[in-house]
Amino acid sequence: TALPEVSPYYESNVPGLYIVGALIGSPLIKHAINQGYEAVEHLRGAPVLPADEAMFATRLGPLGESAVADVLTRVRETIPLFARVGLLQLRELLRESDILALEPGQLVFERNDYSNSFFSILEGAVRIEIDPQDATRVVTLRQGEFFGEMGLLSGRRRSATVRAEGHAVLIETNRRAMLRLILSASSVQKEMDRTALGRQLQSYLAAGIALHDLRELIDTAEIRSFQAGEALFAEGDAGNDLHLVRRGSLIVSRRVDGRDIVLAYVPAGRYVGEMALLRDAPRSATVRAAVNGTETVCLAGKAFRALVEREPRLHAAVEALIRERSEHNVRMEARPEAGSLMQFLTRQGAGEATDMLLIDSTLCVGCDNCEKACAATHGGTSRLDREAGPTHARVHIPTSCRHCEHPHCMKDCPPDAIHRGSNGEVFINDACIGCGNCERNCPYGVIQMAPVDPAPPQGLWSWLIFGERKAGHQHAGHDGLAHKVAVKCDMCRDLAGGPACVSACPTGAAMRVTPEQFLSVDRLTR
Repeated sequence: TALPEVSPYYESNVPGLYIVGALIGSPLIKHAINQGYEAVEHLRGAPVLPADEAMFATRLGPLGESAVADVLTRVRETIPLFARVGLLQLRELLRESDILALEPGQLVFERNDYSNSFFSILEGAVRIEIDPQDATRVVTLRQGEFFGEMGLLSGRRRSATVRAEGHAVLIETNRRAMLRLILSASSVQKEMDRTALGRQLQSYLAAGIALHDLRELIDTAEIRSFQAGEALFAEGDAGNDLHLVRRGSLIVSRRVDGRDIVLAYVPAGRYVGEMALLRDAPRSATVRAAVNGTETVCLAGKAFRALVEREPRLHAAVEALIRERSEHNVRMEARPEAGSLMQFLTRQGAGEATDMLLIDSTLCVGCDNCEKACAATHGGTSRLDREAGPTHARVHIPTSCRHCEHPHCMKDCPPDAIHRGSNGEVFINDACIGCGNCERNCPYGVIQMAPVDPAPPQGLWSWLIFGERKAGHQHAGHDGLAHKVAVKCDMCRDLAGGPACVSACPTGAAMRVTPEQFLSVDRLTR
């Protein structure tokens, strides 16, 4: 899995042996071809500039007249995170990054944004506003530090607002490029894990407690991975540790009258296990991973108890949470049908969703206005199938994008055409080449390949009234050889009124919910 260090013309440490393409971390064919050309020209003795030199000249504009090699050296020397990254890897990273020159007070991102890019501070400093209700809770990060890793790792909303403090120059790296670097550079992964852990503890568990006071607890941390359905701990087990959810989500259940009753859904950023620790009692419930790839930070119970005893504010906050969870569990045990619904939703992928379309089947009249409005909004091709999908009690899940926190469709998109918007919507832009990788990678079957220029539908009103053509199916006149691109729900990101499928529903049967709103659909079980 190691990547070799090569010269600017791709010569390895074996004289005369040149390496290009995937073996040096450049998997795209166009990069391999360019690199091969540069190596051959160098061997011929002909001067040649890298193919991306002109692009870098434009991208590095905010830094003034700087040679690419000088910028790479400066980044390595200024930002410790990249100090041990190979020059070629760093060049690849900067190729997919933007240089931001910010004015004092300029916004980088806001709390609850769904952006997931990563930021490194090349010059100046930024101000992190942790609590919107308390202007004094501010953390300043300076030159050489980084931020944005929590949104990158968890796929959830931003937990704070960040602004430039004075003039600042940032490197903004997209999610795909940063994840690729993390997988190939162990030094980057270790440093990010250590820093992210401290910040997660401060944000979700120990607000207001200085990082150095958390050192004893951080030193006990162990990152653990779980597959869907795998138990972190079981009801009746001894309570020896605390789990902070770093990625994915959990389901909490308890055995009542011979069957499992789901009590709660726990998303990334929350923690579980504190009740048994502080009460010195066995586990009161079983906790399982809701989705594959769930990661938790496991913290030693002894160190956590010591921290709680030292910090009165933390002790009060944890006790309040325990009381709240105990009351919630009592309510959920009295309504097992609500827990059953929650379990159904998580089994259908809601545990990794950030936005999910649900239909109350008792209100739905089968008019297909949702599909028709979707098709009319998206050039004639509907991005949902109302009739398809599973149903539990009154809740039906049609085939429509769930906008996963870590989208499967993004994993192998050669032109990098799939992105996440600031409101959480996962969308496909015009760079799509129709390879179909996203369609194959989606486990929920919500992506389809559609003609680039489908026949436009008749007017929306005539379609809604007469229903002359079923939305979501191939249009007549295409022989299968026409060029197709991937299409999927984008939450109608360009419509001010929100998703057309929900707006067009005459009975209010259609709704879009986030995992945190699972309990808000309890009304469907009443």
